[in-house]
Amino acid sequence: MAAQLTLQAPQEVPPSEVSPYLDRLWQGALEGSTGAATFTLLVWEPSWLEQQMVRTGLVEGPIRGLDRDDVMAAARQAVSDCGLPFSTAPCDPRLAWALGQRPGDRHAVDLRGQFVESAISVHRPRRLITLAPTIDAGRPLETMVAAYCPLPEEGGAGDACGDAVVLRGGIGALQQNLHLIQPLVGTELPCWVWWNSSLDEPHDMLEALAPIPRRLVIDTSLGEPRRCLEVMVERIRAGQAVNDLNWLRLRSWRESLAMVFDPPSRRDALAHVVQLDIDVEGDHPVKGLLLAAWIADRLGWHLVASSAIPPEPGGGYGGIAAEFERGDGACVRFRLMTVPVGVPKQHPGAIVGLRLICEPLSRPALCVILCSESGGCMRLESGGMASMELAEELVPLPEENEEMEMARLLAGGHDSTNPLLAAAAPLAAELLPD
Repeated sequence: MAAQLTLQAPQEVPPSEVSPYLDRLWQGALEGSTGAATFTLLVWEPSWLEQQMVRTGLVEGPIRGLDRDDVMAAARQAVSDCGLPFSTAPCDPRLAWALGQRPGDRHAVDLRGQFVESAISVHRPRRLITLAPTIDAGRPLETMVAAYCPLPEEGGAGDACGDAVVLRGGIGALQQNLHLIQPLVGTELPCWVWWNSSLDEPHDMLEALAPIPRRLVIDTSLGEPRRCLEVMVERIRAGQAVNDLNWLRLRSWRESLAMVFDPPSRRDALAHVVQLDIDVEGDHPVKGLLLAAWIADRLGWHLVASSAIPPEPGGGYGGIAAEFERGDGACVRFRLMTVPVGVPKQHPGAIVGLRLICEPLSRPALCVILCSESGGCMRLESGGMASMELAEELVPLPEENEEMEMARLLAGGHDSTNPLLAAAAPLAAELLPD
């Protein structure tokens, strides 16, 4: 969908004048329009990859901070050019860092935060605040203000629904001016904080932008795995409403697995699982651990032990082995393998396939295999499958678009953490070996 900004063009104002300017804007140019009584959306939008690709001349500007097909295509090519493993996902923060070591001095207009993605604007945020750090660490703070509303064909009625504020500059300049944020957020409306970047970035910035009761949206596919899980678990335990885009991308896997066991003839097999195997792309295990933790929590398994699997000579990244205890005391073996792939999905750690082996007492063993694409589960199809009933399904994967996922969250409200995620996250963290 196209991004849009209507009614009041972006206007650069001094940082100290942002709040007074907004007051004058609504009392003057937009007089008679009260604005939407909805929510505030505060976005941390570094777009490091896009900035580095523009700087090195791999893509043309302007810098927008939204999903761009040309950026993803050029990023896939840049993976090999930078000497990274072929299974490195385009959104992997290590790619942006590698590009940062390469020469280049191209410049482009920076439009981050000045346009509202239509999937989000249709929900009419009362205020959209974007913090846009630049790769030039010494750049001073610039602030811009604009008014927006959805286009008529998407429900806009012509009156301004809200305003957009952009704070752009080096990280140091943003940190020194965080006091500007609180008056802009206010307390009369709910506030969502979208940390649209790696969780390895400055912890103090996340703490400052996302205190309770603001609702936090993160992506645990971006950042060092332990750090990602620690941030999520800490925030959930503190009582904050946490949403994880990486968890949302598991929706089709959870639904497909539930459908396989929906027939009455298979439901009893779930009580007799003896083995769970999950393959993920590259070396980022968090998504696979969240799926395993969801299965274990739903089936009432207790974690006994977890350990690292060293990589085999000449291939793979290794993995994680664990042992669960079922409610009846029987053992369930779990293995998560991080495997090399030639063309990875957009985000690190996408699931390649899942295998669940059940041994009911009164019927033949059942092997369930789910694959992200045909031919992608050859490893999981090996090992004595001929003696079992085999149920194999292809999982339909949705488009990995952050703006669409964010819009889905905004549509649902979600003023608390999803109970399934709240239960799975701590167990996923326990599965990660020391």
